[in-house]
Parts: sequence; C-alpha cells; structure tokens
Amino acid sequence: MEPGSVENLSVVYQSRDFLVVNKRWDLRIDSRTWRETPTLQEQLRHRFPELADPDTCYGFRLCHQLDFSTSGALCVALNKAAAGSAYRCFKERRVTKAYLALVRGHVQERRVTISHAVGRNSTEGRAHTMCIEGTQGCENPKPSLTELVVLEHGSYRGDPVSKVLLKPLTGRTHQLRVHCSALGHPIVGDLTYGLASGREDQPFRMMLHAFYLRIPTRAERVEACTPDPFLPTLDACWSPHTLLQPLDQLAQALQAAPDPEPTDRAPQSCSPSGPLPGPGRPPPPPETEAQRASCLQWLSEWSLEPGH
Repeated sequence: MEPGSVENLSVVYQSRDFLVVNKRWDLRIDSRTWRETPTLQEQLRHRFPELADPDTCYGFRLCHQLDFSTSGALCVALNKAAAGSAYRCFKERRVTKAYLALVRGHVQERRVTISHAVGRNSTEGRAHTMCIEGTQGCENPKPSLTELVVLEHGSYRGDPVSKVLLKPLTGRTHQLRVHCSALGHPIVGDLTYGLASGREDQPFRMMLHAFYLRIPTRAERVEACTPDPFLPTLDACWSPHTLLQPLDQLAQALQAAPDPEPTDRAPQSCSPSGPLPGPGRPPPPPETEAQRASCLQWLSEWSLEPGH
C-alpha cells in the first residue's frame, strides 16, 4: 500500500465552501507533537495553503471526525459560515453516512438492526474505550442504532469474513466497532474490540471505511462517494466467494434517497438520517425524554474543532 505522506491527499469533492477528502487509514487528523507526522491538517495545508484560516488552531475546520484507524470521507469547511451550515445539518439530524467494513465470520442475516446502547468503559485497563449497556463498568450508556447489510461472504487469510455496509443512525464514539463486536462479528484488524486470539495483529489496517457522506446544507448539497478499498485487486488476502447484495445498487439507493427533513424541533427518533432502503425492518420506537437528552448530548460531541 502507498505510504502516507503530505503529498498523497485525495480530494473527492470540492466547492467554494467545502472539501471532502478520502482520509487514509492510520492517519491522525491533527497532532500537537512533532512526532505525529504526517497528519490530515498537514496534508491540507500543503495542498491548499491559500485556504488555511489563521483564526483556527490548525488551519482547517473539520465538520466531523473519523477514528485514526478509519479511512474514507471526511468533510472540511473552508470558512466559518460553511462550518455553521454543516453543523446545523448535524444538529437537525439530516446527515447521511454509510461505511464499508470486513467483519469476522459469515453474518447469516442479510440485514441486521443493532440497537445496543453504548457507554464509556470504566474498567481498569480499558480507558478511552466504549462498551454496550449491561457490560461490567459501562457508564452512561446512550441509545445507539446501526443498520448492517451483508454484501459478500468470503475469507481473509483463510478465515471466514463478511463484507458489510454499515449505516450509523446515531453518532456514538466507536459505535460501529462496538456494535459489530457485540453482534459477534468484530471488524477485521480492530485491535481494541476485535478477537482476543492475537489474529488482529495480522491485517495491515482496520477494515473500516467511510464510504458515503451527504450533508444537505441550505446553500449546497455536499455529497461524496469514495472508492471501495476492500477489493481483491487491492488486498490479495481478501477472497470473496458469495455475492449477496451488489454495492452499486445500495450506493444508488443512498444517492437517490431524499434528504431527511429537519428534526431539531420535534424529532421522531435519535437518528441523523433515515434507514437503509429495504423490507423487513422494524420501525424505531418513539423517543423518550431521556433519549432526547441523550440525543442532545450526542449533538454536542460533533465538534467543529479537529480531533482524532
């Protein structure tokens, strides 16, 4: 794989007010230490020095975050007004996001809704990690919802693996990783929530990628679909053998779906966007006052300042 450098920034969407970049895996968004190099902020300053804003800490305003180990679509606002308009979309739960992942084992159900509440893990030695409600040491669990669609069954280095599309309907820290692990199908290469046998040391990366992003601001519809990185031509260890759902059909459905209506005043669920198309989904339960409070807390986690 091509090593990370300040030169290899991939831009998949560009306008006067926004950029969407295809972030590389194992790349920090920013760093206050000189050892952490390169970073996404460095890549942006190298590629677009004229667009850097000296009034910000690092030069660019990121509208949301991706984990260090996660690759894919990440939106950058090029001015304060654009950042505000993107923030309103997150606040009103109008943003649509979808991820690709390779997960351990063959997921038997073609479509799964995962609804485990996610909280912080206070267990000694598990600082900065998350867990599902009911786990020992789980603090302040919040309602969380993820939709999973199985795309392919295959193997990775001879072990059974499924390729899936994940749509987070809430935005908890490490939500997709925790939900896949709770389902019994942890993400390949996830050293934190993966298998305890040590096999997660073998993949060269965590197999989670932000595939699709849509932020329908009032001025423009920021939309980007990034290339699928989980192909045998890119990683010979991944060998698919059974196609269950073509990715291009789901991508077309995501792009054709209408933008969710603003739900800031009277939300029906703790969801930033609607569910994936398809039959057989149970309707979400009505939102309680406690869930509403949790949703407001979630909104506060979508900081406009860059993070890891």
